[in-house]
Amino acid sequence: MSVQPAPGIVDATARASLWLQPHRIILIAVALALFAAAAFFMRWDWIPQYYDLALQGLWRTIWILVVTVILGFMLAVPLGLAQAAGPRWLAWPAQAFCTVIRGTPLLLQLWLLYYGLGSLFPQFPWIRQSELWPYLRQAWPYAVLSLTISYAAYEGEVMRGAFAGVPRGQLEAARAYGMSRWKVFRRIWMPQAFFRALPTLAGETVLQLKATPLVATITVVDIYAVASRVRQDTFIVYEPLLLLALIYLIITGIIVFAFKKIEARIPVRVA
Repeated sequence: MSVQPAPGIVDATARASLWLQPHRIILIAVALALFAAAAFFMRWDWIPQYYDLALQGLWRTIWILVVTVILGFMLAVPLGLAQAAGPRWLAWPAQAFCTVIRGTPLLLQLWLLYYGLGSLFPQFPWIRQSELWPYLRQAWPYAVLSLTISYAAYEGEVMRGAFAGVPRGQLEAARAYGMSRWKVFRRIWMPQAFFRALPTLAGETVLQLKATPLVATITVVDIYAVASRVRQDTFIVYEPLLLLALIYLIITGIIVFAFKKIEARIPVRVA
């Protein structure tokens, strides 16, 4: 009688065989060669001098990304719901908001908020004397606001399609069972719309990460601004940019991995 290997051993063997394919081995060898060439033939002696500043910039990039994605999604849900099922007096303003924000460059929006709206606040004494003035005089609130608005506009359109894609029969059946509107939204409509929009949300979050370097144009010192400062101070061009690209690749990989884990935990696949 033959002995069958355990399923875990079979899966591990299959995964190992995938990595041992010739093209994968060649790609790994090329990557290692490039890494070795970058380590031995490029200058990295500037890293200790800018290490602390780089950590601060990296932290600022991450928290701006997280905060704007969370706030933007919270704003995108009512925007999408208003367009999908709201009355006209709610749907039209939501559609106009998404159209205007998506139709104008993010850099322009950022500059209008910082150099436009931000330059008006100092003209009012009651604002300068308020408790908000220490925050309004800084650049990061305008960066957070502009990125949040941009993310909300794009995700508002995504959520509009997701809400419209949920079968009406399920909502009508829930109402027939006596569920309130809020319970139908919380238990049926919102979960299914979120599951449908999840792959697009992952891509938009990655794009949001790529948009964060724009905050450096209004003096917010993120990781991109640190790389620019290294280049200006030391006249070293390629090394800071290569390290910056690697950092963004790592963060992107974490985002994609996190969303895949969330998708894997969905109990029922949405058709």
